[in-house]
Amino acid sequence: MPMVRVNGVELNVLQLDEGDGAAREDLVMVHGLATNMAFWYFKYAVPLSRRFRITLYDLRGHGRSEMPASGYAPEVLGRDLAALLDHLGIEKAHLMAHSFGGVVALNFACAQPQRVRSLVLADSHFSAGRSVHARAQWAFGRRVQPVLDRYGLDLDTQDPYFGPRLLLRVAEWQINGFEIPRELGDLVSPLLGRTGKRTAGEFLRLMRTTSAEREMTADDGLTLDRLRALRFPIVAMYGDNSPARLSGSELLEIWPHAIFRRVRDAGHFFPTVRPQQVLADCLRFWDGELDHAHRRQRAGESGRAWFRSDRVFPSEGGWYYTTRSEQRVGPFASREAAAQRLQGFLAEVAS
Repeated sequence: MPMVRVNGVELNVLQLDEGDGAAREDLVMVHGLATNMAFWYFKYAVPLSRRFRITLYDLRGHGRSEMPASGYAPEVLGRDLAALLDHLGIEKAHLMAHSFGGVVALNFACAQPQRVRSLVLADSHFSAGRSVHARAQWAFGRRVQPVLDRYGLDLDTQDPYFGPRLLLRVAEWQINGFEIPRELGDLVSPLLGRTGKRTAGEFLRLMRTTSAEREMTADDGLTLDRLRALRFPIVAMYGDNSPARLSGSELLEIWPHAIFRRVRDAGHFFPTVRPQQVLADCLRFWDGELDHAHRRQRAGESGRAWFRSDRVFPSEGGWYYTTRSEQRVGPFASREAAAQRLQGFLAEVAS
């Protein structure tokens, strides 16, 4: 994996495509905190390399990239991305970003919107959106708070920076050999599994030996006016059980042209556990299919944007469908079985 020096820092970079010499548009994928380019590699970059020339890189301080003492403000990381594209000769690209990676991608996009073909934003929380906490509570957080209290984690799910602080505390648990509560699994999944302890150690080193924690929890520069000025195609995906969903609710008000996708019963790291669903939605977005569904309004609906999801969906090992009243029906053994039953229900309603 080559290292390139841009914006005063060494970044670990990987590019891949099908290798057949065909011209392809560029897709740049940006990971979030406590992860690295591997977050995207196997489940996304490899299959998407048939359609795009893929660029993956480790954010400064992550993976194999250099970990300088400072330079972790989102605006600086956005300049890292711009300088990387300059170095690679990429004039314009599609962007796909998760969590804090979305904050980085948006800083780049606000500074140079003419270089962005489209944006897939997966569960990103931004400063202006965090103000929603003053008006609304994170519903899933009310279920998580007793778990945190029971295990002695001095954290508040209504804290606007609950996510990074939870990752930090769980990383400390990993290093000290404490068992991670199962109920927190979907909120901290990068720190679990075979490489979890190593990832936890790298994340702790970043947050404890550099200015990253202070810079990453300060204002990210993404004002509503800057975000409102973005006009390229956007799909924003948010998990039902994620604290970032509150930022997604704010984006509904400022991006009337964007497509908003709800990932049912999913937490913050849904791209790792729902790759087939996320990939399918991305391909439908790039092909324009989701745009058609987004523009179509059902009888009685207002013209404003809102989170949509497919009526047939997987959950907890089975397949379900919902009716107009959001009643969940299932489980079924396959998507086809659920879809067939849904068609029967719709036929009954129509008759």
